[in-house]
Amino acid sequence: MTSYEPNLSRRAFGGAVGATAAAAAVGLGAAAPAHAAPAEAQHAGSQEREFRADRGRRSRRPNILFILGDDLGWADLSSYGSPNIKTPNLDRLARQGVRFTDAYSGSATCSPTRFSLYTGRYPGRAKGGLAEPIADKTVGLEPTHPTLASLLRDSGYATALIGKWHCGYLPDYSPTKSGWDEFFGNFGGALEYYSKLGLGGEYDLYEGDAEYKDLRYYTRILTERASEYVSRDHGDKPWLLNLNFTTPHWPWIADGDTEASAEVTRRIKAGDGRALWHQDGGSIEKYKQMVEDLDRSVGEVLKALRRSGQEEDTLVFFSSDNGGERFSHNWPLSGNKASLQEGGIRVPNIVRWPARLDGGQVSHVPVFTPDWTATLLELAGTRANPAYPLDGVSLAGYLLRGEKVAERNLFWRVRGERALRRGDWKYYRGKTGRDQLFNLTGDIREQADKAALEPARLAELRAAWEKTDASLLPYPG
Repeated sequence: MTSYEPNLSRRAFGGAVGATAAAAAVGLGAAAPAHAAPAEAQHAGSQEREFRADRGRRSRRPNILFILGDDLGWADLSSYGSPNIKTPNLDRLARQGVRFTDAYSGSATCSPTRFSLYTGRYPGRAKGGLAEPIADKTVGLEPTHPTLASLLRDSGYATALIGKWHCGYLPDYSPTKSGWDEFFGNFGGALEYYSKLGLGGEYDLYEGDAEYKDLRYYTRILTERASEYVSRDHGDKPWLLNLNFTTPHWPWIADGDTEASAEVTRRIKAGDGRALWHQDGGSIEKYKQMVEDLDRSVGEVLKALRRSGQEEDTLVFFSSDNGGERFSHNWPLSGNKASLQEGGIRVPNIVRWPARLDGGQVSHVPVFTPDWTATLLELAGTRANPAYPLDGVSLAGYLLRGEKVAERNLFWRVRGERALRRGDWKYYRGKTGRDQLFNLTGDIREQADKAALEPARLAELRAAWEKTDASLLPYPG
């Protein structure tokens, strides 16, 4: 199994190359003519094949629609093996693009992964990224830190974030302070889907930095807003839309569950600080309804994109911010959200770009959230700020030019746990404090500990983890 050379991001973005030169390097010239048939017609019913780049195409800089589910597990889509959840729209997206089997989130909880996406760096490089997750107003994503949005905006993109931000609260932190031209959504980590009350009982639906009153089901509102955005005429400007659903994050309230909504809302207003956790609610069936609603919502946004005539030149990406939670179908993975076992960090990744990528393909290359930041910057013809070097590496060469890639480390750190993947091998230390070593090729469930059989390999991977850890901010306290 292959992975990526860490220095690639430095070569791609650290040199003195302008946006035009960077765009030329990935073949982003004049827009290519439309295909003879839409991607769905070309690939419907086709079987997946191992990924292979089509090097002969050129295109304009893509629009970028980056969609995140919230606490959605790796196997919660039918295209990833769910036995009971039906996700026809996301399955169709996978058939039209490339499905990644060995993809990971940047961390095991909400806000650190969002830090890793917006910055392209390990969460532990920023003070706000040390909160797992952010729960108060003391920390956030500093407005001075370059972000995916600010870098793309400066290179000519229109930028918007619709949905969950969870990288700090007003007045100091906001998407509009960090590079997004427009923001519509919630600041906190969770909210009740109808009343929009957050963890502290505050109302948490905003347009820009002002409260916006709408008491309809939240996923419906976000779907409408995103559909409107992708339908707009942006002129000659490409655009970035970060569409961050809260579905299927707790509370376990599906569209139409007004009685459950009223009860959770009553408890929040009565001062129950744990009401949104909804630990006495939910079920596998309720979770199924929420994931299938997420799928329908994504389908509506993609239909709006198709009707706008921009589908061909829009890169659509779908993933989750971390692994699944209570009712998620994580089999055969061990662990779930908040853990660095596979179930806490392995997530679905689907990428579709009709102008450049053939559909019906699957990739087993290990990737994680910061890689997509580096990739999108390169595809947009820009580069990172050299004062804030990326930890992710660009996959543009792999996706567009079929470049071979070298083995590298995927690193994770959360309080009380550590993990590093290199090739097929994963080093893991959980809260027991015991170092473990797994070969994921034959043991995706992480049950056969090879530490005693491979002491040299264990020591090498542990040393690699500790070297990276030494370059990060320490946890407070």
